[in-house]
Amino acid sequence: MDSSVVREFIRKEFPDWDDEVIATARFKAFSGQRSDWESKYLFWRDLILKIARHLGIFLIGPSQVKNEWFNRGGLTPLCLDHVLFLMYSEGDVVRSVDFVDPTSGRLSQLFRKVRNLVVKSTTTLDLMLEDSVILTALLKEKATEIIKLLSQSHWTSSCIVTMRKFQDMCGGPNEASAVLSYLSGLGKAQFLSVNKKELIEGVKVSLSPAPVPTISSLDYDVLHLIWTTEKLQQQIDLIDRRYEISRKSALVYVKSGNKKMAIRHAREMKLASESREKCTSLLNRVEEILNAIMNAESTKKVTEAIQIGAQAMKQNRITMEEVDLCLEELEESIDSQKQVEKALESTPSYAGIEDEDVEEEFKKLEFEVGSDDLQPSVPRIGVSSTSGETGNLVSTDSLSDALSNLKLRDVSENQVFVGAMRTDGSKDLTLEAA
Repeated sequence: MDSSVVREFIRKEFPDWDDEVIATARFKAFSGQRSDWESKYLFWRDLILKIARHLGIFLIGPSQVKNEWFNRGGLTPLCLDHVLFLMYSEGDVVRSVDFVDPTSGRLSQLFRKVRNLVVKSTTTLDLMLEDSVILTALLKEKATEIIKLLSQSHWTSSCIVTMRKFQDMCGGPNEASAVLSYLSGLGKAQFLSVNKKELIEGVKVSLSPAPVPTISSLDYDVLHLIWTTEKLQQQIDLIDRRYEISRKSALVYVKSGNKKMAIRHAREMKLASESREKCTSLLNRVEEILNAIMNAESTKKVTEAIQIGAQAMKQNRITMEEVDLCLEELEESIDSQKQVEKALESTPSYAGIEDEDVEEEFKKLEFEVGSDDLQPSVPRIGVSSTSGETGNLVSTDSLSDALSNLKLRDVSENQVFVGAMRTDGSKDLTLEAA
């Protein structure tokens, strides 16, 4: 963190900051009764909160605050140790070690809570030696902001995000741990993980005033699918970057008259386009399944109301035949997905690309070079990927496990869901193969 940004902000907020008389009074240690230095304490406390809010952080280092934020030519506030300690005593500051780790086991969390009740830092030195402390007011603001951002992209009462995305939203692993611990303490979030050849971690967050629902077996499948979509998107972005590199290289060789090298890069561009199409197709199918699950979740409360009473069942005409039909349609969609996965198992090679396709790419490149504008307006299809890299686009075995396990486990819930969907006239639950 650049201390010059902090000093510039302070001078903007307090034009008299460099006044020697005023600065000397502010930097003095507290003495006498609290009533004598109460106003000075509130000044420093509010200033720390203002700076942290301006920087968009809620984790601060006590030593950094003292020695860098408020350093005036080697002079630091003598009262700052006392200020931070009072903030800690009054709950405005919390040590990172005082937070319960939500990713640990329940026994470990219980032990940490008991320890925090028994052991508490009582000296200023203990607090100043901490690597970082948490400003509780700003932590609450950050947690509220995270829930608001998730609500904008999810229209269900709760959602699941991967730990990587949660950390990006919070600003880093340490910030994410603090936010998750705070939300978990309120019953608004739960940590979950699944081991599918590699450990996949995520967070289930409640987007409504109600507590987060209990983790279910379907939640683990959803986490795996969401993780798969992120991996596929990352691979598509990588292909896009490599495609752009190959395209620029091909244009250079076309301009220099080296047709052999230009055709080589054109062949790589064609291969990258095919790889991207397969990745995109698989990504679309996984997203279709996720959308179907979200649709089912959104109608859950409605279907629960329909389930109450025989009269409601009769009005909606829910039959076992409809349930069986829904299950058959879902199995067909899963089978079509597996066929796509089998098609991806074969690694594309140069031999699979027709010469006519390469010549077509080469002619496009020649046209770009011959035109006055060397910034071609071709669609951003993708970036080159070698044949060896194409086989690593996604772990199809890992995805297959998740898709194979994705089934309706509760027959009664299926009955209600089908009934609600039939009543509304929505018969497009089936995920048709692209």
